[in-house]
Amino acid sequence: MGGLKDELLKAIWHAFTALDLDHSGKVSKSQLKVLSHNLCTVLKVPHDPVALEEHFRDDDEGPVSNQGYMPYLNKFILEKVQDNFDKIEFNRMCWTLCVKKNLTKSPLLIMEEDAFKVWVIFNFLSEDKYPLIIVPEEIEYLLKKLTEAMGGGWQQEQFEHYKINFDDSKDGLSVWELIELIGNGQFSKGMDRQTVSMAINEVFNELILDVLKQGYMMKKGHRRKNWTERWFVLKPNIISYYVGEDLKDKKGDILLDENCCVESLPDKDGKKCLFLIKCLDKTFEISASDKKKKQEWIQAIHSTIHLLKLGSPPPHKEARQRRKELRKKLLAEQEELERQMKELQAANENKQQELETVRKKLEEAASRAAEEEKKRLQTQVELQARFSTELEREKLIRQQMEEQVAQKSSELEQYLQRVRELEDMYLKLQEALEDERQARQDEETVRKLQARLLEEESSKRAELEKWHLEQQQAIQTTEAEKQELENQRIMKERALQEAMEQLEQLELERKQALEQYEEVKKKLEMATNMTKSWKDKVAHHEGLIRLIEPGSKNPHLITNWGPAAFTEAELEEREKNWKGKKNTE
Repeated sequence: MGGLKDELLKAIWHAFTALDLDHSGKVSKSQLKVLSHNLCTVLKVPHDPVALEEHFRDDDEGPVSNQGYMPYLNKFILEKVQDNFDKIEFNRMCWTLCVKKNLTKSPLLIMEEDAFKVWVIFNFLSEDKYPLIIVPEEIEYLLKKLTEAMGGGWQQEQFEHYKINFDDSKDGLSVWELIELIGNGQFSKGMDRQTVSMAINEVFNELILDVLKQGYMMKKGHRRKNWTERWFVLKPNIISYYVGEDLKDKKGDILLDENCCVESLPDKDGKKCLFLIKCLDKTFEISASDKKKKQEWIQAIHSTIHLLKLGSPPPHKEARQRRKELRKKLLAEQEELERQMKELQAANENKQQELETVRKKLEEAASRAAEEEKKRLQTQVELQARFSTELEREKLIRQQMEEQVAQKSSELEQYLQRVRELEDMYLKLQEALEDERQARQDEETVRKLQARLLEEESSKRAELEKWHLEQQQAIQTTEAEKQELENQRIMKERALQEAMEQLEQLELERKQALEQYEEVKKKLEMATNMTKSWKDKVAHHEGLIRLIEPGSKNPHLITNWGPAAFTEAELEEREKNWKGKKNTE
């Protein structure tokens, strides 16, 4: 039961991971409830909704992690599973939940049904740790089985080259990487899709459905004693026979146990390659197509009965277990070897450190002895030369000190001069920045006032032109509509009259705005008089803005009071001249 539980958990892990849409390791409770109900259905386990609600009843409405879901999954589902459910249906339910999210969109040599079978085979061959992977040894085993099923030769060099390019950061491939590896045809070049599909189906039958052997043979009936061709399928404890290899019309089973036996029979009644399967209650006479097939079937049935007597699992499962145990043994030996290497390395490093310490001590002792001898000789030489060089040294030191004092004095004077220059530059820069800031403020105030006046003039002029255009359109209408249009004209003239009154009102407002503009201009002149540089500019300049006067016949700006005093081009030219003069000063 432990092995069955591990196999079920692998498929359920794929489904749980597929429901984790944001890769947070958690799934919403509503999705887990649906998953639990589907698992109970396909595993033929009684569904207990009360237990499900009790398990997920708490104050936390958030998603549940895999660890949080495992207690319920073990207690209420996996512990109640019996070996009476359809494994293919169970795997297909889990496959359906994860295939759309993970299967590659690129075209593959295999169909989706073949990808499903590869997915189930992956779960059978993958390691018992999560996230699930298939190690290179199992990849090689699977690819060899597929190559043999396709009738091709195994290219060991090609696989070794693939292993060399394998990502060292990963211990194996995920199921979707395995499907892509088989589907891209890298190890099945020259094979068509149907051949690859048949090979996958054959390996699937052997590894998943425990089909040890299958094929057509003739079977003798128990009642009518006639011979009929049937498709036989040998499994670890049963031989089933069908009408055809599509397995749709099952005709019977031959139950195998340790009391059964298989015997070869001589040819008789025109039938060749005969053998007999003896069971406790029945015997079955079967005719193979040739002697080779007969011997293969006898050997396969005999091996199956022998395994039943020993209580051993099917050969492919036993081989898988041996491979896993061998990998565990090799891993343990490798870890032990690494541990011993680390110990030897540590011991070697300790010895190296001890030798290095001894070497350093010897070098230090020799260095001290040489240094002492050198000091003794040097002291003797110095005592001999001291009296002869003392006066020269004092003169040289005095001369160097005088040169240094003179150099330092010169450097100090240069530094003080530089500081004074920087202070003057800083004061001038502050004055220039203050002048520029005040000028920008004045310019911005005048520009905003002028823009607002121009905008109001343009709006009212556009409104008057609109009324005038409508009046002209009304006059040009047909004679039949003349009376009605005349009435509309009168109404629009009234509206025009009202608009003229509004224009007069705006003219009054314009005069008031002009007075305000004069006040602003006076304030600007007062501010300008505070700076000497601005006095010279204002004395030779007409001012930033003059009163609006009749202009040329060129296109004019339209204001609330009629055409502006300047065209837009003239206004831009004056603004550029003013800015240029300001920058030069």
